[in-house]
Amino acid sequence: MRLFSLFVKVTTAIGGSVGVATFLVMLSGATTFHATTLHAKENTRLVLTGSSTVAPLALEMAKRFEKSHPGVRIDVQTGGSSRGVADARAGRADIGMASRSLKQSESDLFSYTIALDGITIILNKDNPVKTLSNDQIRNIYTGNIKNWNQVGGRDTRITVVNKAEGRSTLELFLHHLALKNSDIKASVVIGDNQQGIKTVSGNPGAIGYVSVGAAEFEADYGTPIKLLPMGGVDATVETIKHRRFPLSRPLNFITKQKPHGMIEKFILFAQSTVVNDLIEEQYFVSLAVPLK
Repeated sequence: MRLFSLFVKVTTAIGGSVGVATFLVMLSGATTFHATTLHAKENTRLVLTGSSTVAPLALEMAKRFEKSHPGVRIDVQTGGSSRGVADARAGRADIGMASRSLKQSESDLFSYTIALDGITIILNKDNPVKTLSNDQIRNIYTGNIKNWNQVGGRDTRITVVNKAEGRSTLELFLHHLALKNSDIKASVVIGDNQQGIKTVSGNPGAIGYVSVGAAEFEADYGTPIKLLPMGGVDATVETIKHRRFPLSRPLNFITKQKPHGMIEKFILFAQSTVVNDLIEEQYFVSLAVPLK
């Protein structure tokens, strides 16, 4: 059996031996990841959908969980936090993934935090600008500042990179800056973190905002981007861990009902110290407790 693998991050490598998960990309819309054991008759299948920030971490957790639970198949699909919440509520997913807290209108659902993350402004590494105030960011995104020379940079037109509707990163960004999406004058609209990082790394005039974990990982491995501080606090996993970074968020699993059976087992597994290394490899902050 041939396995086709896709690298979500530089360090994600999928093997080809029995018992190793496969990672497939479906071309019919949302990206779909399959973590599948091959050595036992499948008798349990879980479906997770939602946040592209949570999905790579959930996939790694799924692969590890499958190894200790023969016969379990876990499918991980992206599509944004709004999709994860909607799918959990409608019963299309056993677990929704959301990189935000539940809203008041979603209080009928159950939420389980598996890690913490933050949102950071990113610029191309060659951009000499080292910091931006909230007012400057707000004016850039609303089109009142159009050239980097207005904020101490070069005479270069600013390319505003915004997130698509339904992305929790967009919602948190707008809330933090007291903006509406209709206020944004975007040059480019992107979906997941990797699209944002790719756009900014390839355009010296671009500005975007993405997951701190994803951005720090890429910067450390040589991608030409830089993370700007917010409120005078550096955008790092450490400042999120110590609750100092002003724009942080929980990474959550969402269920329609109080979980039981294999769903409960997987959520407890994802919240335990057994997956601490996976959380750290994704540059997120663990809140794990020992698995009973």
